[in-house]
Amino acid sequence: MSSFPIEGVPPGRPSAETRWRSLVGNDRSDRVYRNVLTGLALALPALILIILGVLFMGALPALKRFGPSFIWTSTWDPVAEVYGAAPMIFGTLASSFLALLIAVPLALSVAIFLTEFSPRWLRQPVGFVIELLAAIPSVVYGTWGIFVLIPFLRAHVVPPLKAVLGWTPFFHGVFYGNSLLAGGIILAIMIVPYIAAVSREVLLAVPGSQREAALAMGATRWEAVRSAVLPYGRAGLIGAVILGLGRALGETMAVTMVIGNRHDIGVSVFQPAYTMAAAIANEFSEATTHLYLSALFEVGLILFVLTVVVNAIARILIWRVARGQAVGSQAL
Repeated sequence: MSSFPIEGVPPGRPSAETRWRSLVGNDRSDRVYRNVLTGLALALPALILIILGVLFMGALPALKRFGPSFIWTSTWDPVAEVYGAAPMIFGTLASSFLALLIAVPLALSVAIFLTEFSPRWLRQPVGFVIELLAAIPSVVYGTWGIFVLIPFLRAHVVPPLKAVLGWTPFFHGVFYGNSLLAGGIILAIMIVPYIAAVSREVLLAVPGSQREAALAMGATRWEAVRSAVLPYGRAGLIGAVILGLGRALGETMAVTMVIGNRHDIGVSVFQPAYTMAAAIANEFSEATTHLYLSALFEVGLILFVLTVVVNAIARILIWRVARGQAVGSQAL
């Protein structure tokens, strides 16, 4: 330790930092409190590792039997004990992408309207109603999808889509009702509250000086939002979108009720599809053999890994976007 006196501290008298460090950990209650908080903080990562371990051990027989081909094989035959999860993976990704395609513009538009253009008296009621959508049970969404959404799509949406875009493979074929389109729309409705709520908080966190500077340069209100507000908060907006994607990937009941649950890969949104979460919910109680159960565990393991990878990629994107931005954006 250096013997030179610290500037501003009389010789022979310890600095405030030295006195503070000498007191750390001396009190028993402080040590107990610190240890409890440390244990609670480590409990969540430990829980994730436990879940990963249980899924891996349960999926081990299927991993040994089918190997990597389980991911790109389409056959799912419990009688012959042959399993492949490619249609489930495709259905999960396709329905989530379709949901984001619908929900992101709607949610961002709502967030921008509430923070930048809405009258003050209208902001709280509209924001409350939108956030209230997140409290509706998943099975209620599914029931609404069966009795309201699918008949509406059959009568008013699918005919014009087929007339205009029926020549493309994405809107080709017969619409049976339960389909990838219905599942994607249900997911979009369910994730709009999450994306809109987080996006609204992000935009509210943008300092007013950003808007004032843009307006002072002669920009209109929309130009100020586009050139100053959105770039400042884009890291948080990306986080909001990824939050919605994570919600869509793991949704089970509502999607199971409207997506059709057909173990097949089809590019048309009018065709039934299958998701990993729906497969686990539908078939877990029917898994009478050890290998059948292990295959479902492997499906759960893939879904778990996919969710972690998506969130990791999102974190990397947020770091890259926030690099060199303002401190407020970095904190988001």
